[in-house]
Amino acid sequence: MCQLLGMNCNKPASLEFSLEGFMRRGGQTDEHRDGWGIAYFEGDDCRVVRDDRPSCSSPLAERMRRDPVKSRNVIAHIRKATQGAVELSNCHPFARSLWGSNWAYAHNGDLKNPRLPLDGSYVPVGTTDSELAFCYLLQELSRRCGARRPAAPALFETVAELCAEIAAFGTFNFLLSDGEALFAHCSTQLHHVGRAHPFKSVRLVDHDLSVDFSRRNHPDDRMSVIATKPLTTGEEWVAFAPGELKHFRDGTEASVSRPIDELALEI
Repeated sequence: MCQLLGMNCNKPASLEFSLEGFMRRGGQTDEHRDGWGIAYFEGDDCRVVRDDRPSCSSPLAERMRRDPVKSRNVIAHIRKATQGAVELSNCHPFARSLWGSNWAYAHNGDLKNPRLPLDGSYVPVGTTDSELAFCYLLQELSRRCGARRPAAPALFETVAELCAEIAAFGTFNFLLSDGEALFAHCSTQLHHVGRAHPFKSVRLVDHDLSVDFSRRNHPDDRMSVIATKPLTTGEEWVAFAPGELKHFRDGTEASVSRPIDELALEI
């Protein structure tokens, strides 16, 4: 399947170091050769860069590594196709508008015959189950929450309900952001790490490269990085529980929806 990488922070920051390792998984250190993409926010705008070539050899990916962008929210994806041809329209992340904001989304998984009826308000361009689920997710957020963005607790609760509904059709690991915050849902595999003062020295898993984050960051910088598999050693990556939805804002975990079976054990 595919792999995901996301970042949420309290100030615009570069994902340069993490991308250096992540992009190598797109055909060099791993098998995800069927395209890649990255979405990042600049103010209210969302920029999406995608390529149907392997990220390890893509000129666009090389440009992103050499000239890294800074943003408070970033979503990146490397693809191993399970549904849909290897073509640009099927590369993640996907982006759409909702409540006057741009939303970006990427999915890792395989939804088998998903019965997710669309009413035409959002229509897939490609042929993946991933984009279908994204269109349904935004359609239902609009239908269930109304014409205006709801308060954060109500929005989180609705996203959690939709996660359970869509995940009933298969594996639904995903990242979703509107530029203000980042949602991360785990069906099978997802990890996150917090980076804040005192910053550590870490080394990439996929490349012989290390960095001392204390030399690159101010004491008040905060960042959360989310990835399918840990990208570094020297820092503590925390595994999501299957079925868990997390909401990151300003570089920290803002809210979490715990798996239903875990809650049942406490009753």
